[in-house]
Amino acid sequence: MAENALNVEIRDQAGKGVARKLRAAGRIPGVCYGKNDAPVAVSLEAHALQRLLAASEAGLNTIISITGGGDLAGKQVLVRELQRDPVRGEYLHADLYTVDVTQTVDVSVPIHITGKAVGVELEGGVLDHSLRELELTCLPLAIPDEIMVDVSTMELGASLHVRDIALPEGVELRSDPDLSVVSIVAASKAEEEAPAEDVEGEEGVEPGEEGAAPAADAGAEEKSGD
Repeated sequence: MAENALNVEIRDQAGKGVARKLRAAGRIPGVCYGKNDAPVAVSLEAHALQRLLAASEAGLNTIISITGGGDLAGKQVLVRELQRDPVRGEYLHADLYTVDVTQTVDVSVPIHITGKAVGVELEGGVLDHSLRELELTCLPLAIPDEIMVDVSTMELGASLHVRDIALPEGVELRSDPDLSVVSIVAASKAEEEAPAEDVEGEEGVEPGEEGAAPAADAGAEEKSGD
């Protein structure tokens, strides 16, 4: 996993002033923790993490090998939470969750739609992709990059639910099996159900320097902050 190596440094200072200085130097603050590991404040090169995640098909579910960082060296981690600037998209803070490749973890995996539905191509329907991720449990090295869902045979009025998706061997489902993943609906109905756009966008919230570590079984996610 040499190509997925990430160098971190232990830091003994916290606060917004320290975070600003780190970011000015091309680094970001972070925290590394795990089920059996106490949180450790770290810093890391923002562009190095960005390049690593961009080059990996697994995205936030990429297994990363830590270099540097004293006792953290050699540990393997997932990016459990990533805070980004809402305007510039720059990384602001990263939570790294240590994993044991022999123990299962809970993850969120994107759902990718393939094929052209009969109900869209021949019957004038509209594809409604209502669920974008599946919550799964599996070994770290068995995390799927994505879950493929073929909609080719779906006719107008058909729906595909979580329970209909075939999962890879060794991967267990955590999402509600009754949730709808994709449906083929009439065009007029799709227009009626389309949500109205908000007049005002959400304001970015300035990220805390050291928030409480998320629950160990929480899925990885990206958040925005000023």
